[in-house]
Amino acid sequence: MYIADLHIHSKYSRATSREMTPEVLAQYAKEKGVHLLGTGDAIHPRYLEELQEKLLPTDRYGIYQYDGVDFILSGEISNVFSQEGRVRKIHTVLLYPDFETVKKVQKKLAPYGSIFADGRPTFGLSLRKTIEIIREVSDEIMIIPAHIWTPWFSLFGSNSGFDSIEECCGELGNEFIALETGLSSDPPMNWRLSKLDKYTLVSNSDAHSPSRIGREANVFAKKLDYNELREVLKNEDSSLFLFTIEFFPEEGKYHYDGHRNCNVSLHPRESIKNNNICPVCGRPLTVGVLHRVEELADRPEGFKPPRKISYKNLVALDEIISDALNVGKESKTVRREYENLVKHFGPELEILLEVPYEEMEGKINEKILEGIKKVREGKVHVTPGYDGVYGKIEIFKKSETKQMSLF
Repeated sequence: MYIADLHIHSKYSRATSREMTPEVLAQYAKEKGVHLLGTGDAIHPRYLEELQEKLLPTDRYGIYQYDGVDFILSGEISNVFSQEGRVRKIHTVLLYPDFETVKKVQKKLAPYGSIFADGRPTFGLSLRKTIEIIREVSDEIMIIPAHIWTPWFSLFGSNSGFDSIEECCGELGNEFIALETGLSSDPPMNWRLSKLDKYTLVSNSDAHSPSRIGREANVFAKKLDYNELREVLKNEDSSLFLFTIEFFPEEGKYHYDGHRNCNVSLHPRESIKNNNICPVCGRPLTVGVLHRVEELADRPEGFKPPRKISYKNLVALDEIISDALNVGKESKTVRREYENLVKHFGPELEILLEVPYEEMEGKINEKILEGIKKVREGKVHVTPGYDGVYGKIEIFKKSETKQMSLF
C-alpha cells in the first residue's frame, strides 16, 4: 500500500502554519502513514530554493526524498478572470517532473501575477490560456482542477465557476489528468455527472497545517515514479490505483447551503423553498456542494459507472479518540493515546484501514477500538458543514461514558 497526498501548502501560503516545512512534513507523514507527499507551493521562488537544498533525488524519475519520505514537486495556482460577463475564480494543482520545469513555468507565468506574494499565486489569466502556457513548457506537467465543487475558487463552484468543463476551457479540458473531489464531495456525488466519467477522481488533503496531511489521499498498490503515476491517473488503472481516502463529505465545510453569520444551515430542498435566500438576514445563501451537484447531475443518486476507482470514508484517529473519551481533540489525553496507538500498531492510516481488530483487542481502550470499528463500517452521524463551517462527526452518543486507557 502506497499512500499519496498530492495537494498541500507550505509556510509561504497565506493562512498557513509556519510548520509547513519539509522537516516537519516528513515527520508527520511518517506518523500518518503517507508515503508520497506533494511539496505544495513549488512555484514560490523562496520555497523552490529551499526544496532544492533539502530534497534529494531518488532512482525513480520525478520523485525526491527527505528523511525517508517521498516528495513530488507540486503547487496550486489561482486564476481570477472574466469570462462570459462573470468573474471566474478557479484553483488548479500542478505536478512537475523536475526543478527545471518548475522554473520554466515560473518564468512563463510571472508576467501575469506575483509569484512572490503567495505560495498559491494568483494570475489574471483564463484557465484556458494558462493551460496553453503550461503546455508550451512541457507535456509532462500534470494538471488537476482543485476541489472542483467548493463555492469559491473552483471549476464548478456556485459563485464563480462554470456549468461544464467545456464551457470553461473547451477541448483543452482534455489536458486534465484527473479531477480533485475536495473535502465536501466524494466519488458517488461526482458519478452522478456522466460528463465526468472520462476523468479519474483523486482526493487530497489541501493541508494548511501538518496535522491535516493525509485526511484525504490516494492509495496505490506499489511505489510509483512520476511517469508511472501519470499513466495510472491517465488510464484510471484500478490494478494500481486501489482507492481514495475520503472525508465523509458532510464533514466538509461547504456541503450544505447556509449562512455562517446567521447560524443557518439548510439542505438544498429547504434552500429551494426559500429561493436560496437566508431566512434570518434576507440575503442570498452560500450555495453548497450538495446543491450544486444536484443542479448539474444527469443521473440519480446511487448510480455507479463501471470500472471507477473505489473509495473509503474515514475519520481522523484523533477525532475517534476524542469522541470515545469525551475530551477535546487538542487535549493532552488525546495526544497521549494517539502516540501510544502509533507506537504499538504503526501509522495512523494503517490503524484506520488495515490493523486487524483481534491484534488490537485487549491492548487498547475498548471504546477507541469500537470507534475504529464504527468508522470502518460507516456507522457515524455527521452534522453537515456549511458556508465555511466544518461538519461535526459523532461516533458515540454523548451519554456514553469515558473509558480509561489500557496503556
